[in-house]
Amino acid sequence: MGGCFSDLRGGKEGVGIRMIDNGDDNGGDGHNDAVRHFYTAQGFQQMFTQLQLSLSASNLLDRDIASKSDPMVVVYAKKKDGIVEELGRTEVILNCLNPQWIQKINVTFQFEIVQQLEFHVYDVDTQYHCIPTKALKLKDQDFLGMANCILSEIVTKQSQKITLRLQSKIGYSSSRNLGALNVHAEETISSRNAIEMIFHCTNLDNKDIFSKTDPFIRISRIVESGGSVPICKTEVIDNNLNPIWKPLCLSSKQFGSKENPLIIECFDFNSNGNHVLVGKMQKSIVDLEKLNKEKIGANFVIPSSNHSKEKVLKGKLFVDQYCEIEQFSFIDYISSGFELNFMVAVDFTASNGNPYQPDSLHYIDVSGRLNSYQRAIMEVGEVIQFYDSDKHFPAWGFGGKTYSGTISHCFNLNGSQSGSEVVGIEGIMNAYTSALHNVTLAGPTLFGPIINMAAQMASQSLSSSNCTKYHVLLIITDGVVTDIQETIDALVKSSDLPLSILIVGVGNADFKSMEILDADNGHRLESSNGRIATRDIVQFVPMREVQSGQISVVQALLEELPDQFLSFMRSKDIKPLPSHFPHSPSNH
Repeated sequence: MGGCFSDLRGGKEGVGIRMIDNGDDNGGDGHNDAVRHFYTAQGFQQMFTQLQLSLSASNLLDRDIASKSDPMVVVYAKKKDGIVEELGRTEVILNCLNPQWIQKINVTFQFEIVQQLEFHVYDVDTQYHCIPTKALKLKDQDFLGMANCILSEIVTKQSQKITLRLQSKIGYSSSRNLGALNVHAEETISSRNAIEMIFHCTNLDNKDIFSKTDPFIRISRIVESGGSVPICKTEVIDNNLNPIWKPLCLSSKQFGSKENPLIIECFDFNSNGNHVLVGKMQKSIVDLEKLNKEKIGANFVIPSSNHSKEKVLKGKLFVDQYCEIEQFSFIDYISSGFELNFMVAVDFTASNGNPYQPDSLHYIDVSGRLNSYQRAIMEVGEVIQFYDSDKHFPAWGFGGKTYSGTISHCFNLNGSQSGSEVVGIEGIMNAYTSALHNVTLAGPTLFGPIINMAAQMASQSLSSSNCTKYHVLLIITDGVVTDIQETIDALVKSSDLPLSILIVGVGNADFKSMEILDADNGHRLESSNGRIATRDIVQFVPMREVQSGQISVVQALLEELPDQFLSFMRSKDIKPLPSHFPHSPSNH
């Protein structure tokens, strides 16, 4: 997840460094079931214009006592029937009443529909700063104001920008000035071109008294109407006047044209939100490429106090690496023939309760009401099944005493000795129901064997001549995993494979320790032998936290899946099938 940057550690992370597009207009001819489902699941036809909304605000209310508000915006689409659908959330900005958010909100513009947008601004309380923004409970945050408009109001303006006065909640009048929200809309450019660069600086001015500057770079694009829109920032490097940052990748969607001027600013990070400008410059992508080729640095400047000529600083910016890459979208891969292979593992430990008793998590209601396990299988499976052509799904159980009388931590859900696959989501549901009559609940809760089995299948797929299959394992469990280190070791080993793992926690257990596996705190998992996971492949969601109706299990679980899929394909330099992209290099 990783959308919240309001805590000290999170506030130092890079934002917008890797841009991926989960649904642009490169969806093929519409004859692919997965592509068709992707679009219809989003509620629109394939004829549409994708827009990105950039948000900033001014003169927000200050709700904090010892500091300033830490604002975040939640954007909604209001349907004809009055139902409000959340489109996205910005990051949280520390101690700021005039924020410029970097996180963009994607919205699909349809000419024939009046599309009402609603913007809610919140001050995120300090105690929630380490929670990813999409997991924040909005009722626990301080409401700063709301605004609404019609999307066509924005796009029909020459500047494609609108300023909205923030109001109190509907039904409550307020004479107070709650500030203003600026919304800027830009059409998404259908280009796969991107630039990957590594920056370093030398001789930066020291802005701290008792230590050295904690520098980070922010890049903004100058827009036609004047002003600028921030598009990314590097991570913060502590106490360093000669920093080298991690590689950043700017897509053509972000910078527009290689000749477009970009504002590059270096700041000294302060946890109170008052970042100090170290220096700035204006360069285009062309200029940055030249710096790399000529192996020279560009001096930062700083505005003079008397508004005369800018002061040239000793500090310089260098471009150590510059390369142009082709950045394909999730739809590019799926529409060219790549598949998501769905796998399921169900918890049969005794803590679930006697399946024949109504208070059991495994109880099958004769009225047809689904239990939590059935709901998770149905809701996740109904989405992913469209991305798997043969719909043959491996299904396992763990933590139960099987037909042989021994406790197994990875047994075939269908009871077969020859294979674990079942046909369709209905096949999983039938195998699950049958297993409840033939398997005795036992324990403990071990994930290692299941993950290793899924990894084995993913490894076989990777070793094939054409790696077009990406595996998705859904684990549904009621308890905390007891082989935590073995599980971490298995996950680290699997992080190099075409595999993602979705974990749904059912029941009322304390799942805090499970969040370690999710690695959403910015720290990758480390195995017992010191190996670091190459990428995050786990998404964990407790069922009880999504039953309020604000976000579905599917949304919460699958939100990161396209990102994880793309991170794997890019790490292996695997491209969409050449038959779909005839000008692309062959797959590796």
